[in-house]
Amino acid sequence: MNATTQADTPLVELDGAGKRYGNIIALRDVSLKVGSGEVMCVLGDNGAGKSTLIKIIAGLHQHDDGVFSIDGEEVKLSSPRDALKRGIATVYQDLAVAPLMPVWRNFFLGSEVTKGWGPFRRLDVDFMKKTAKKELLDMGIDLRDVEQPIGTLSGGERQCVAIARAVYFGAKVLILDEPTAALGVKQSGVVLKYIIQARDRGLGVIFITHNPHHAYPVGNRFLLLRRGQNIGYHEKNEITLEELTALMAGGAELEALVHELRDAGTNTEEVRVIRDEIEKDESAGVGRVAVTETVATHNLKKKRR
Repeated sequence: MNATTQADTPLVELDGAGKRYGNIIALRDVSLKVGSGEVMCVLGDNGAGKSTLIKIIAGLHQHDDGVFSIDGEEVKLSSPRDALKRGIATVYQDLAVAPLMPVWRNFFLGSEVTKGWGPFRRLDVDFMKKTAKKELLDMGIDLRDVEQPIGTLSGGERQCVAIARAVYFGAKVLILDEPTAALGVKQSGVVLKYIIQARDRGLGVIFITHNPHHAYPVGNRFLLLRRGQNIGYHEKNEITLEELTALMAGGAELEALVHELRDAGTNTEEVRVIRDEIEKDESAGVGRVAVTETVATHNLKKKRR
């Protein structure tokens, strides 16, 4: 394989991946790819299949259908440790940290550095403190003191420590599970900044989120999931934020619900109010007109392609 081919080979690629639990189909015919210095955004509401997708890529579960490739090699990961060996690190929404331990201890948790030999072996505290401080600074995180308990940091800062830790321990692909879900606007912006920094350092980032306004500014590609199925896969130059939001929000489904309830003789006033509030929200762009325009635009793009 020559250098050009290696550069073009995605770090992680799924082609028609599927996952079944008995008779339940959790994921069906899902494809994505992420290369070095790219952010692949996976969007979907609760129950869309995002967690199943994460578990397959992170090595927790094996896919039943399709192909999963890492650096161009077809694989079936046996465990999260297997994924880590291949450079895939996952930062989950509920961060596995010890709140009362200092930042540097959490940075090296489970991978502590020691010095000395035999009964004289002990933790190399100075090295771990200096390394944690340096790695955090390299990511643009200037903490007051790495001795402070990690529980005193904001949610955004804790997420950023986890990202810097994954980068230090050799991650080539970083999976971020809803990192901004429980954060305010300012802290979400902090996390998005560090996602961009990780991308600029050459990592491939798989950003799981339900918020298109967080995904669009940093993403290169967008995969939309609903009930375990792919309902859209777009390069950034193929879709606008308004179109992405409309597809994600399901404005068309809400409109259809009003008609179904009305046909069934149900009082649809509350649903109409919700629909109209969404329609009036210009930042959302998911009103009846917007949805119609979005569908028409996508149909036109498909014909052109």
